[in-house]
Amino acid sequence: MKIRKAIIPVAGMGTRFLPATKAQPKEMLTVVDKPVIQYIVEEAVASGIEEIIFVTAIGKRAIEDHFDRNFELEYRLEQKKKEKELSEIKRVGKLAKFAFVRQNKPLGDGHAVLCALPFVEKHEPVAILFGDDIIDNKVPALKQLMDVYDKYGDSVIALEEVPKKNVSRYGVIGGKKIDAKTWEINQFKEKPTVAEAPSNLIVIGQYIITPEIMNLLAKTKPGKDGELRLADAFNAYLATGRVLYGCKFEGKHYDCGNKLGFLKAQVELGLKHPEIGKDLKKYLKNLEK
Repeated sequence: MKIRKAIIPVAGMGTRFLPATKAQPKEMLTVVDKPVIQYIVEEAVASGIEEIIFVTAIGKRAIEDHFDRNFELEYRLEQKKKEKELSEIKRVGKLAKFAFVRQNKPLGDGHAVLCALPFVEKHEPVAILFGDDIIDNKVPALKQLMDVYDKYGDSVIALEEVPKKNVSRYGVIGGKKIDAKTWEINQFKEKPTVAEAPSNLIVIGQYIITPEIMNLLAKTKPGKDGELRLADAFNAYLATGRVLYGCKFEGKHYDCGNKLGFLKAQVELGLKHPEIGKDLKKYLKNLEK
């Protein structure tokens, strides 16, 4: 089936960015002139996604407002003849069909995905994107995952290669390399030691999941910490003898869930910005002196 829907969990508190996130969602922090969440939505839409389900929590109303129309602002921009700005904010509200559902308790990423079930048909695959990861590439990373799904018809996980010494901070896969970009996954380990890690390929927060994974997730019990994780459903799936697929995507990944990744995104995407790119480059060169 064509993948038409994406689930974007945005219920996290963003404590790494306090006090900036005390009164606004971390996903609404801006990279140059757009909030992080808009970059992620635009990637989904450029990949062919038509409907987006946000899984939110208390304090996330600004995300809903951002993708809704603001008639007063549109009126004022129209009166001031700011046509460029008016066109842009109208475009944001028309990117896709949006739905919002609350995750009432922080019970894990798997629980957040299940909160979106009322908006997903039982027979359809769905994309999942988390609200921290910007991936900059001409062909969107999610589209690359979709191409792998179209070829093999099974769930796909976004992969990135990191130095082996860093693997203990991530979910790590093991398996068989099929081609330059694609892996057949038969192991999935969450934050292993360097010695235990089956590879140096880590999981990035983008997935295509099939109804089989969603059904397993609904039957999976929470862990000792009371949280339900997607990784548990992946391992349950692998235990049945089935395989998952991994896509080592092309593109520059910015982890905007940490301060350094966020600052790298500001600088590097700022250098590409048509309005400020040249001046920013001059400024950075002067700093080096």
